[in-house]
Amino acid sequence: MDRDAALDHVETVLDTVSDGDLPVPVTECWVYGEVALGKDPITRLDVYVTKDLLFSGDPAPELDAEYGVEGIGRTVDAAWAREHPEWVRTDDSGYVAPEKCLAAQLLPEGEPVHLEVCNTGFERNVTQRAEGARMREHYEQVIDPRGVCLYAEGRRDDDTLAKLRESALAFPPLEEALTMLGFDDEEAETAAETMRAYEADQEGTTVRGDVV
Repeated sequence: MDRDAALDHVETVLDTVSDGDLPVPVTECWVYGEVALGKDPITRLDVYVTKDLLFSGDPAPELDAEYGVEGIGRTVDAAWAREHPEWVRTDDSGYVAPEKCLAAQLLPEGEPVHLEVCNTGFERNVTQRAEGARMREHYEQVIDPRGVCLYAEGRRDDDTLAKLRESALAFPPLEEALTMLGFDDEEAETAAETMRAYEADQEGTTVRGDVV
């Protein structure tokens, strides 16, 4: 993907998140990996959002019945689902999946973009995923720690977005970044190779929902 096009997608995500018309509240938005490093073109655009649970949602059985799903009003906002039925998505069991709804709304369909959705912040999740991946040697599950926060606490950071457009942010090589997470040199090299191979195998738009 052309870098300018990728960052246009990122700006659209920030516009939507800032507007607040979302299936679930979003408290953080990051980009990480190649787009943070200034590569052009990039193989894949990686976006991370932190979501909150719905605390004031009420079940909407009439919408469940109309859409042939379960969970509207409990896992995603009923008013949002009523206004945007085209973005309602479910898991394999037919229950509304917030991460898939966010992906449908935020991402350009069919483009090489990955959305990572979690209930905790980027930095904490990076650390926990790295620890779990090291224990099981499932290095493809590691999140590239080289990330840039563009939205937090209800405010977007357009200055940092401008620096991304200028490729003005500096990050270490992936192997070095992994050693900062506790990997030794050999393990960091193995993990980095696994992460790059896994990334190369991904196609189109992908999304992952995670709970920590």
